[in-house]
Amino acid sequence: MKTFWKVFIVSFVFFFVAIFLGSYSYLKSNKNRVGTSIGGGESNIEEKRNTKEVKTETKTYSSLSEAFKDSENINVILLGMEDTRTDTIIFANFDPITKKVKAIFIPRDTYIHRKGYNQGEQRKINAIYGDHGVEGVKKALSHILEGIPIHHYIMVDYAGVEKIIDSIGGVEVMVPFHMKYEDPTAKPPLSIDIKEGKRVLNGKKSLEFLRYRKGNNNKGGYIDGDLGRIKAQQEFLQSFIDKVLSYRLPFVIKEGFNYVKTDIKLWEGLAYSRKVIGAEPDDFTFITLPGKAELKKIYGKVLSYFIFDSLEIKKTLEEIYNIKKP
Repeated sequence: MKTFWKVFIVSFVFFFVAIFLGSYSYLKSNKNRVGTSIGGGESNIEEKRNTKEVKTETKTYSSLSEAFKDSENINVILLGMEDTRTDTIIFANFDPITKKVKAIFIPRDTYIHRKGYNQGEQRKINAIYGDHGVEGVKKALSHILEGIPIHHYIMVDYAGVEKIIDSIGGVEVMVPFHMKYEDPTAKPPLSIDIKEGKRVLNGKKSLEFLRYRKGNNNKGGYIDGDLGRIKAQQEFLQSFIDKVLSYRLPFVIKEGFNYVKTDIKLWEGLAYSRKVIGAEPDDFTFITLPGKAELKKIYGKVLSYFIFDSLEIKKTLEEIYNIKKP
């Protein structure tokens, strides 16, 4: 059984909650000491928390190129790894003015042709990390997303997922059917058995829920295939965010930092923390990269790819960045 999207939950929330809200809690308890180190102005944080910062409309731009240059939006890619392949890629955009987060899920089979890499599997975006590392993934994703700047990356592993989910007491989800699957050869081995109905899943069971695709011998599973799986995963993520935003979790950083690799520096996290105050669960939106699945024959071998739709992607980004053409 191929693993998929196994760690996106924690990586996503680690950035938008653990770093932002966790750093906010750190600032609150250390505001006098921290204020001088990141330019001051932290003395009014408690006041903002009590009165709740009023959200305003985002700025408007005449083109994406103008928005990419002048916008204060923060763009992050979240990577869940399967050995040297990126099993999960999520692009997340945070607007510090409206407090809204837009996450675009990038299918691992997204077709992208690199010069000199002509084998079928090499034309999938999940193969880029093994050859070019994080910078290669950032470059490829920026190409797909109309040249958008990518400011940070986050990578996380299985252990981090379990630790952080367990640290908040699990996540409540509606399991759509009895999920049962055995695969002792998987890494780590899989022995999934989750009953249908509303369940509070701990870290281990959450991973199993996210990794489940179909039963042994291709029996059972989501009626509408990957679309059903994606919907279930996004509902899980929303439930997780609903719960996490009810906490102040500076300890999430302590629990998760050993399992996360990121280029976000402490001072950046402290600065970002002020911008997220006021975010609510319904400020998070999840979509899948516009496009469609398609079979392609490469050197005599037929493989399934996800072909992205550049026109629809541009429309999506124009909506995110509030583009108002003259």
